[in-house]
Amino acid sequence: MPPPRQDRGFVLLEALIAAFVLALGLMGLAALQITGAKGQYSAEKHSQAGLLAEDMLERLRANRTAARAGRYDTGLDARPRRCERTACPATPSESRDLCQWKQRLGCSLPAGDGAIGRSGTLVTVTVRWDDSRGSSGNAHRQLVYATGL
Repeated sequence: MPPPRQDRGFVLLEALIAAFVLALGLMGLAALQITGAKGQYSAEKHSQAGLLAEDMLERLRANRTAARAGRYDTGLDARPRRCERTACPATPSESRDLCQWKQRLGCSLPAGDGAIGRSGTLVTVTVRWDDSRGSSGNAHRQLVYATGL
């Protein structure tokens, strides 16, 4: 008769440890996936902000006289914008450009807003948005472009 085995249940213990290690690895992958998704969201909004700032800079360059006269100057609004699709004025062109730009900011970026300021021929375009869903953890992000006209 063979002697009794001392390692009974050892395979079950190995299987439990392997399952625990696998679960830890899967939780790490899930956390990595969440971090990657937040970073992708933040990068997408940052790119969109850059495109919107460039759009306004092109409008300023196209209407250089009005831009240098300060007719495009505008500040950040006190409250966040929502996506509004109201009709913009047809004239003057700077009012139409500002209205369309503010609408695009509100529709493309969460709580998106923008400001335009100038000092002589130097123009600064600022785009601000809420990035609380992004990777930064900071609620507000802003992108600032400064260029000469």
